[in-house]
Amino acid sequence: MYTVGIDIGSTSAKIVAMNLNKEIVYKKVIPTGWNSLETAEYIKSDLAANAINKENSIVVATGYGRISVPYADKIVTEITCHGIGAAHLFDTKNTTVIDIGGQDTKIITIQNGSVVDFIMNDKCSAGTGRFLEIMANTLGIKLDEMCELARQGSGVSISSMCTVFAESEVISLIGSGCPKKDIAFGVVDSIANKVKSLSSKHRNANETVYLTGGLCENQYIIEVLGDKLNSNVISSPMGRYAGALGAALMAGKKNRYSKSGENLI
Repeated sequence: MYTVGIDIGSTSAKIVAMNLNKEIVYKKVIPTGWNSLETAEYIKSDLAANAINKENSIVVATGYGRISVPYADKIVTEITCHGIGAAHLFDTKNTTVIDIGGQDTKIITIQNGSVVDFIMNDKCSAGTGRFLEIMANTLGIKLDEMCELARQGSGVSISSMCTVFAESEVISLIGSGCPKKDIAFGVVDSIANKVKSLSSKHRNANETVYLTGGLCENQYIIEVLGDKLNSNVISSPMGRYAGALGAALMAGKKNRYSKSGENLI
């Protein structure tokens, strides 16, 4: 028997399958694409190709496109799944988790291994992975290259809270001849400042913070967040799978809940 977590986010879908000993036997990340239903069907076929199917698994779906997984046994909010997944991944019971996703940023407070509070920036893509992608494209460079350039830059501040206006700021800076490394610095600094502002009321000063999401392997982002938050920021290559991991763990608990088809919150 397997427990499967499917996290269909706005830009990428993550899948984790575990055996009953909570050992990960399969994991994958793919672009979500424009149609979450098609993505879900691809995931179903790929799982079947790895001998994981409806007969030998329990599936929990989460994320932006969770309602697009018709074969899921349950759907669970991404806040719950990210919190549970991060607590398991980082072996912690009490902490703050920062998840920088494609279209939103979540600050999740965990106590005794459960989510007790959260705040989310979902009104604008500023402060998210998508914001970084847009700015990198404007600069004509790749995301990783922008972060390496930012490490060498200084002195520029991107003040706009809106992605569209921030992009206009970057274009103006380019036109004025500002060095690309300094613009890159300002972009990353803007992301970190938005995360700092969002998390100010949802964490204890100096506590260790755990980073999940698509930027979890970006060392420069981790360093800048640590400086802004005055905290030790820890992440892992598995951090991008936190939501899917939490969903798989919830699948293992499915028998504790009603089989009526209601959502787990």
